[in-house]
Amino acid sequence: MMMLLSQKDLSGLFSIDLNGNVNGAVETCMETFHRYHKYLNYSHPLIRAHFDPDACGWAFGMNVFDLVQWRKRNVTGIYHYWQERNVDRTLWKLGTLPPGLLTFYGLTEPLDPSWHVLGLGYTNVDPHLIEKGAVLHYNGNSKPWLKIGMEKYKPLWEKFVDYTHPLLQRCNFH
Repeated sequence: MMMLLSQKDLSGLFSIDLNGNVNGAVETCMETFHRYHKYLNYSHPLIRAHFDPDACGWAFGMNVFDLVQWRKRNVTGIYHYWQERNVDRTLWKLGTLPPGLLTFYGLTEPLDPSWHVLGLGYTNVDPHLIEKGAVLHYNGNSKPWLKIGMEKYKPLWEKFVDYTHPLLQRCNFH
């Protein structure tokens, strides 16, 4: 489960030029984030023949899609193709990130990192990036609602929580 918090006006996303691409997203190959070789089986000839192992992945928490380009490039068909090729699970292990990386390979326009700030669930994030960020992403194991949550990031989440809500009263959120 991931948690995204919008803390800025997102209307600017509607005017972003995707330069003919289907997907707009923030790249994640810097610092502790990974490239394609971390998610895919490069010993398989089909993967090795079609994908650069050092290609930069992107954050799936917040994407902008051009649905006209989606249809034009048959993205749904591409997704189904890779799912069918992986019926024996030799291209990648379970998960939603690898087939997304395969499907949108070469079809993703990098967005400015301030649109989507990652890492609030497992790493230290520069406070200036958090302040500038439009969307904050609690990816990782230390979600703010868990006891193991990173304490310094909990206030960013808690200001949006209504602890008096009946459903939250039944949960052990504190």
